[in-house]
Amino acid sequence: MYLDNEEEEYNLSLSRFESMLKTNKVLFFDSEEFENIILHYLDSGKLNLAKKALNLGLDQHPHSTGLKLVQVELFIFQDKLELADRLLNELEEIESNNEEIYIQRANIYSKKGLHHEAIKSLQTALKYTEDFPDVYSLLGMEYLFVDEIQKAKESFILCLKYDIEDQSALYNIVYCFDFLDENKEAITFLEEFINSNPYSEIAWHQLGRQFFTLKDFDKAVWAFDYATLIDEHFIGAYMEKGKAQEKQKKYKEAIESYLMTIELDAPTSYALLRIGNCYEKLEEYVLAKKYYKDAIHEDPSLDKAWIAIADLYVTLERFKKALFYLKKAIQIDDQNEKYWVRYALFNKTLLQFKDAEIGYKNAAECGEFSLEHWLDWADLLCILGDYDGAIEKLLQISEFHNDHASVECRLAAVYFILNEYSKGTYHLTIALNKDYKSVEILQNNFPLVWENPIIQNIIAKYNKDSKSLD
Repeated sequence: MYLDNEEEEYNLSLSRFESMLKTNKVLFFDSEEFENIILHYLDSGKLNLAKKALNLGLDQHPHSTGLKLVQVELFIFQDKLELADRLLNELEEIESNNEEIYIQRANIYSKKGLHHEAIKSLQTALKYTEDFPDVYSLLGMEYLFVDEIQKAKESFILCLKYDIEDQSALYNIVYCFDFLDENKEAITFLEEFINSNPYSEIAWHQLGRQFFTLKDFDKAVWAFDYATLIDEHFIGAYMEKGKAQEKQKKYKEAIESYLMTIELDAPTSYALLRIGNCYEKLEEYVLAKKYYKDAIHEDPSLDKAWIAIADLYVTLERFKKALFYLKKAIQIDDQNEKYWVRYALFNKTLLQFKDAEIGYKNAAECGEFSLEHWLDWADLLCILGDYDGAIEKLLQISEFHNDHASVECRLAAVYFILNEYSKGTYHLTIALNKDYKSVEILQNNFPLVWENPIIQNIIAKYNKDSKSLD
């Protein structure tokens, strides 16, 4: 009832002030009313009205410290930091034990990037304040700015100690634990917090996230279940629960969790995508395709949905369809090397070798340096008859994978095709010494080279020499 009366008085003050502005009649307000009116307009982004209220307030209460502190806040809001600093100096001489002076000074330091000075100012504010949660919260944020995560965590914990309902403090504490890779410590903290506050759905949700990070998916689902029992409209907990159930390979249960998020709110492309993935794992491809298409309809710019349906068509061995959807994903993100690798492989499967070569080239330009990719690229160039290009690629990749048998074996094959027998013999010898089984590459990929008598003599001589050493 008290809060209702307070809100009613607050609304009455606002309506009286706005009525005064319309009629040009000067009405009296006490200084606290003016403070609330000014802060209301500041929060609403109505700077001109905030200024007008401040000027009228200072006319009626020229010695009000509270109004002058609001004036400081207004100066800070306008980036007039020197004016704010000057006024704070005046106020500190009059009322040096007012915590708001040190809080506002900390805001100025923070805006200037002087976070260590801001911390000192807030530590002074702690000596005079009764509003510990706000000061500790501000202190925690300043410690985050200077990467003193442990101290930030301690400040947020103290903030939560003084105000058990401060959800942002709880989130910030968990953020610090995450940043410090202290997942087990976070679990201990959250379990202790839950013992005192068993109906905190946020704490249960964060506990589930910690278990998920540690890959304890059974306990993660258990914690998310409690979060949704406390708040049956907690969409985030249902979503996280679904992800944990996927990890457990409980795809039907995961679908139910994701469907709950859609029932509670408008469908999200992410939830639809996850449902599609679950149906694909269950080999219910028609439903998987439906949900992937629903995800695309919900967010046409979601490249992961286009990729998901492309990969589904690969599973169904419908490569032309797969390529169609893949191209849509590439239009959205043409810097993703994994998409270009797919582009190369899909086109290669469809015997569209020129297009496949474009895929290999673009993937490499986007940062694909895996041995397998470059070997496939070199093999494709051999199919296209570009043997010089194949040698170039093989020599390039050998810089990253020095003397790898599969690279050396291919180099040997290409040099033999080009009748450069001395180079071919050199690389084949290296390949045999590295891994004798690599000659299977010649047998499978280059059958004509494999049948070359010179190749067979080199292999036979290597076998003979190996046995004599034994």
